[in-house]
Amino acid sequence: PNPVRLTEGKKGALSFEVDDADGLEAGQVVQINWYNPEGESGSFLEQLYGDSDVTIGSHHWNFPKLPLSRQQALIEAVSGNRVTIKSPLLHDVDTRWNVDLAEWRHLEEVGFEHFRITFPPHPYVAHHVEPGFNGIYLTGLFNGWVRDVVIGNADSAILTEGISNVTIERVTTEGSSLAHYSVQLGGVHNVLVKDLVVENPVKHPLSFNTFANKSVYQNAFVRHAPVLDQHAGANHHNLFDHTRVQVELDPSANESGYALFMGGGAGYWKPSHGINTTFWNTEVVFTNGALSEQPILLNGMEDGPGARVIGVSANLPIRVEYGPDAYIEGVGTFYADIPSLYTNQLNRRLAR
Repeated sequence: PNPVRLTEGKKGALSFEVDDADGLEAGQVVQINWYNPEGESGSFLEQLYGDSDVTIGSHHWNFPKLPLSRQQALIEAVSGNRVTIKSPLLHDVDTRWNVDLAEWRHLEEVGFEHFRITFPPHPYVAHHVEPGFNGIYLTGLFNGWVRDVVIGNADSAILTEGISNVTIERVTTEGSSLAHYSVQLGGVHNVLVKDLVVENPVKHPLSFNTFANKSVYQNAFVRHAPVLDQHAGANHHNLFDHTRVQVELDPSANESGYALFMGGGAGYWKPSHGINTTFWNTEVVFTNGALSEQPILLNGMEDGPGARVIGVSANLPIRVEYGPDAYIEGVGTFYADIPSLYTNQLNRRLAR
């Protein structure tokens, strides 16, 4: 069937207008899509990246029929041409962006729990040419879960694409082989990764990847060469929440610093992330470097606009650089009254 056009709606609202609600009914799960049909200077790009002076890659305008932002949502009611959904609308509705609503084929209520996957140790070849020892691939899933799983020596322990309302909790990745990802979030909406422990060496230990939005890493603990990676591809509105990392500084480095905040991905999908990326209560334990005379610099992100970096604490003096246009607060501070921003906001919603 042809997609339904959205004609009016406000970011954060639970209802919106469509041009024709025929065929829509309560209980359906649909995908809402936002596009950029206006080219290199399209107005929707400002919704993604604000007014920061960042270079935007060509994939944002070379494929005008490719949705740059996607939201899977459960329809709760239809009255005339007004549709009410269960989750807040991700962006404004503007007719310039050809916002539509389409059928979303998916599975529901699928879960994996209480087991271990162990691959044989294997040598590292090169980035993107791993042998393919991948543990779990979640795709086309709504209201699913993974819990209490240990995955050893994987190239990627858990990969995701096209999932929504999924919780991945109490997962440990381990082993001696260098991995690409631990639990990767790509093409996801409303996904929570909770209590992830990364014991193994990983290129991108925590990664918000292409088309990931409104998702959370909560209480992750990265014990080896941590990187809080944002991998370009219009990922936005994501949260690193109460992240703990162990850092071993390179004693041969010319500057006393560590690139904790990094942006991977291809140039045609840059910048590294969109606006409203948030880091809340990031705890750093340095296993060396106590003799440094200067505060240790935590940096690495150069092109991710409008981030909020709040509460970065460590066992040694630190300073933080993040740009452009980042809001940085609480360097050297752990906000103990609100250890988890996600939990705090969840409790406030449930109390309404």
